[in-house]
Amino acid sequence: MKKQFLIWIFLFFFVVADNAQQNKIFTSTPAFREVIRQYELLAHTYDMVKLKEIGFTDGGFPLHVFIISGKKCFTKEDADKNQLPVILINNGIHPGEPDGIDASLQLAKDILSHPEQYADILQKVVICIIPIYNVDGAVNRGCCSRANQNGPEEYGFRGNAKNLDLNRDFMKMDSKNAESFVKIFQTWQPHLFIDTHVSDGADYQYTMTYVLSQKNKMNAKLANYQDNVLLPAVQEAMTKNKMEMTPYVESIGETPETGISAFLETARFSTGYTALFDCMGIITETHMLKPYNDRVWATYWFLLSTIQQVAIDTKQIIDLKNTAKKETTQMKSFSTGWKLDTLHFLELNFKGYEAGHKASEVSGKPRLYYDRTKPYTKKIKFFTDYTLDVEIKLPSYYIIPQAWTRAIDNLKLNRVEVDYLKRDTTIKVESMYIEKYETVKTPYESHYLHYGTKIRYEKQSVIFMKGDVIIKMNTPANRFVAEALEPQAQDSYFCWNYFDGVLQQKEWFSDYVFEDIAARLLKEHPELKTELEEAKKTNFKLSEDSEAQLLWVYRHSPYYEKTHNRLPVFRSIN
Repeated sequence: MKKQFLIWIFLFFFVVADNAQQNKIFTSTPAFREVIRQYELLAHTYDMVKLKEIGFTDGGFPLHVFIISGKKCFTKEDADKNQLPVILINNGIHPGEPDGIDASLQLAKDILSHPEQYADILQKVVICIIPIYNVDGAVNRGCCSRANQNGPEEYGFRGNAKNLDLNRDFMKMDSKNAESFVKIFQTWQPHLFIDTHVSDGADYQYTMTYVLSQKNKMNAKLANYQDNVLLPAVQEAMTKNKMEMTPYVESIGETPETGISAFLETARFSTGYTALFDCMGIITETHMLKPYNDRVWATYWFLLSTIQQVAIDTKQIIDLKNTAKKETTQMKSFSTGWKLDTLHFLELNFKGYEAGHKASEVSGKPRLYYDRTKPYTKKIKFFTDYTLDVEIKLPSYYIIPQAWTRAIDNLKLNRVEVDYLKRDTTIKVESMYIEKYETVKTPYESHYLHYGTKIRYEKQSVIFMKGDVIIKMNTPANRFVAEALEPQAQDSYFCWNYFDGVLQQKEWFSDYVFEDIAARLLKEHPELKTELEEAKKTNFKLSEDSEAQLLWVYRHSPYYEKTHNRLPVFRSIN
C-alpha cells in the first residue's frame, strides 16, 4: 500500500510539474528510455491513452505507438464505429532531428492535462504517436553528427542499426523498423500522416517549412482538400501564433531567388508511401540554423493547429478518404516517371536573406554565404506541379510465381489481398522483358538501384504451379501494387533488386560449335538473315564484330533461354 501511495505521489508531481512547463525552454532532448518512461507515466495516469509495442527494430528494441482518444477508441474498428479520423505522427525517423520527439511529448502532456481545453480534439480525433521510429539511431547519441544544426546539446544518429536511412526504406523494406511501421500504418489506416524533420540547405527567415504529399500523384479530391482547405487553415493558425511558414525550400538554382520546387516524394519516402494508400501526408521541416527551442515550439504549434483543423473537418475527411479508396479500386492506369512542370508556378512572398560570395578561408575560392543583417521579402516562383512521363495501363490481375517470396511477403505485410492457384495450369499472359536499365555505380541504401528502365511486352502461354500467387487489381491497395510490380515505377521492386536473378543468363554456348548451328539457322530462316543484315546497317559495332553477330543469332534462336530478363511478374491480357 505504501509503495502504491508513493507511485501516485510521484505521478501527481510529474503532472503538476509538467503543467508548469508549457512555456519551458528546450535546449536538450531526452534519451530513448526517458522518452518511453514519460509516455508510460502518461499511460498510467490517464485512462484515455494506451502505449503499445508493435514489432521491433533492427537493433532489437520494441517500436511503440501512443494512442490518445477521449472516447477510448484504441482500435481502428472502434475509431470507425465512432466515425473518428485517425492522425498518425511519426518522430525520430532521423534521430538527429529530434524536434518532433519533444514537441509530440509536450503536446500529449498538454492535451491530457487540460481535457476541457482540448475537448474537441479528444472527442473527435484519434491521435497515434510513434515516439521515436529510429530507436537504433536514437540510442547512438552524440553531439556532432549534424554539423550544420543549431542544437540540441546531444542527439541521435541518422542511420539505424543496419546503417539504413529509414526514410528511404518504406518501399524496399530492408529493416524490421519498416515492417513494424507497416503493421502500425496498415492496422490504423490513418487519414493523415505527419512526419517530423529538420531541414538543411539555404538560409532564410522562417523557422518552419513543410512538404505536402505531391498533389499530382494523389487522389485529386484528397489533394484538393489537403492543398486548399487544410493547409490554408494551418497557415493561418501558425501566422496568428507568430510562426509564419513557407513551403520546403528546394531551390531551383543556388539560392531561393531562383525559385523553389515542390518536393517529389516517391514511394521510398514516408509520405510517398502513405499516399499510395490514399492517406494525406505532411512533412514538417524546421530550419536547422534556428535555436532548438524555437524549432520545437514551431513543430508543437504545427501539430496542434493541424489536429484542431482535422477535428473541425472530421466528416469531410472521412468521406474524402472513403471516396478516394473507392476510386482507387477502380483505377485503370498508373502514372510514373514524373517531371517538374516548369511552365506553371505560384508566386510566393518569400522572406529570405541576401546571399553573396566571398573568398573561402579554407580554399581561397569563392564560397556562398547568407547575410542575416540583410533580410528581404521578395516574390519568388514556386513550381508546384509535376507532369507524368509514362502512363501504364493496368491489368485486371498479376501473377507472381511462389518462388519470389520476398516480393510476396512484403505485399502481404502491406495487406495486399492475394489468391493462390489451386492447381498447375497454363495461362496466356503478358510477359515483361527488361530491355534496358541503368544501375547506380556505388551502393545506395544497401542496393545497386536500377533506374531508366524500359520494357518490352510479349504475350506468352506460361506454365504456372499450384501455389503461385494471383493479385487482383480491384482493391484499395491498387496504387501500392502498381508501384511495387510495374518495373518502370521509380521505387518498384525491380528497381530495388528484388528480381535481379532474372538478369543473369544461365545457359551459354561454345563459339566453334554454335558457328555451324547459326549458319544453318540463317539458311533455314531467310527472314532471320534479313533481320540481321538490317541490324548491321544501323549498328556499326555489330557489323564489325563477328562475336557480336554470333551472339545476335543466338539471342534470336530457340536455344536462347526465354526467362533471361523476363520479370517474374506476369500481367493478365485484358
